[in-house]
Amino acid sequence: WEFNGSFHQPSAFLMKGIPGLEALHPWISIPFCALYLSALLGNCVILFIIGRTPSLHEPMYYFLSMLAVTDLGLALCTLPTTLGLFWFGARSIGFDACLAQMYFIHILSFMESSVLLAMAFDRFVAVSRPLRHAAILTGGTVLKIGLAIVLRGTASLLPIPFLLRRLSYCGRTELSHSFCFHPDIMNLACADIRVNVFYGMIILFSTVGMDFIFIVLSYILILRTVASLTTREECLKALNTCVSHICAVLLFFIPMIGLSMIHRFGRNLPPLVNSLVAYTYLIIPPALNPVIYSIKSTPIREALLRALRRERG
Repeated sequence: WEFNGSFHQPSAFLMKGIPGLEALHPWISIPFCALYLSALLGNCVILFIIGRTPSLHEPMYYFLSMLAVTDLGLALCTLPTTLGLFWFGARSIGFDACLAQMYFIHILSFMESSVLLAMAFDRFVAVSRPLRHAAILTGGTVLKIGLAIVLRGTASLLPIPFLLRRLSYCGRTELSHSFCFHPDIMNLACADIRVNVFYGMIILFSTVGMDFIFIVLSYILILRTVASLTTREECLKALNTCVSHICAVLLFFIPMIGLSMIHRFGRNLPPLVNSLVAYTYLIIPPALNPVIYSIKSTPIREALLRALRRERG
């Protein structure tokens, strides 16, 4: 875009639902409602169970609580605009409101990546140093890790809204999704966006990219430790404690990497692909993580069953 006029910012952006299926948005909202309900109820139940069960007051479940909080935040960030668009056709979102939504979506995404890395470290210590696990990951250490995760996400993304506000926008105001995403807003500008692109890539690779690399390294070390165990039962028991976390990592990183690549290099792909990957990235992990941990984690499943029995009694 070339623009020789004065500096301009739109009063609002227009959001888009699922391209080509606009007439079916009321029906499409049904599975979306189910996913949002699963995300809200499931993560609240996880937090309630861990808070009410003293035996679950351990590092693994503290990190799981952090994951549940970030999943709740992600669901709540996109729920109003997504369901508002599907139900009422509310496409408009104010410029400042869009920047605020974008900021919190990216903060929570970066925090979830960091929490998954902390959970990988917890699993590595539990498998390779089981006798020192409690001494290494004390309550104070877990609290410091949680604070570092929040500060890291908040500080690294703080310049993004200001970098977007300095741009001039003209012509197009239609976003690609029913929520605000940094590359999506950035590409609507008719000004030089090289600073935004460069800063976005640097932050993405230095945070989420490094988290993913360290998670992979953690599991390489875990597999080396498991391979040294003497019996098959010990190997299976050690690996079983990691299954839920591996599923959470795949659910989060595969759609996130896909969406980032589409926004930067996949402009010739059908809009429907972009839309589906985006919704998978932001809605599926918050909805499925509580289900995965409830099914695969025996202590959580047993605590949940005890709570249900008390309610019936």
